[in-house]
Amino acid sequence: MAHLKRSIFHRERKLKESQQPVIEARATAKYVRISPRKARSVINAIRGKKVEEAFKILELSPKKAARLIYKVLKSAVANAENNFGLDVDSLYVKECFVNDGPRLKRIWRRGRGRADIIQKRLSHINVVVRDASKEKVLVEENNETTE
Repeated sequence: MAHLKRSIFHRERKLKESQQPVIEARATAKYVRISPRKARSVINAIRGKKVEEAFKILELSPKKAARLIYKVLKSAVANAENNFGLDVDSLYVKECFVNDGPRLKRIWRRGRGRADIIQKRLSHINVVVRDASKEKVLVEENNETTE
C-alpha cells in the first residue's frame, strides 16, 4: 500500500468495508430534555447486556431516563431487524453512551436586583446493538484467513 494515491486508498478501503457483513445497528436521540448525569446512571446498567435483559431493566426502573433510553433501544433493535435483517434474539447492547447537548440558559431572579443563571441541560443518547451470532462467525472467518 506504499505510495497509493489518497483517492485510490480510500476507494479500496470503502470497497473492503462494503463487502463486510453488517452485524450492528445504532439509534440516536438528540436534544433530550434530561441531565446527562442522570441518564448515565441508567445507561450504565444496560451496557453489555442482552437486549431482552436490558428491556426488563429499563421497564422496571422508575427513572425518567429509563423511559427515554427504552425508546432509543427499541429503535436500535427495530433498525437491526428491518434495515439489516439481524436476529433480534441474539442482539446485545455493544455500546451505549450519553453525551452533553446544548444548555438552555434561564434567569432566576434574586434579591437586591441580582440574577442567577439556571442551566437546563440537554442530552444526546446513543445506543449500538450487535448480533452476537454473526460476530462469532465473523471472528472465526478472520482467524481462518490469517492462518
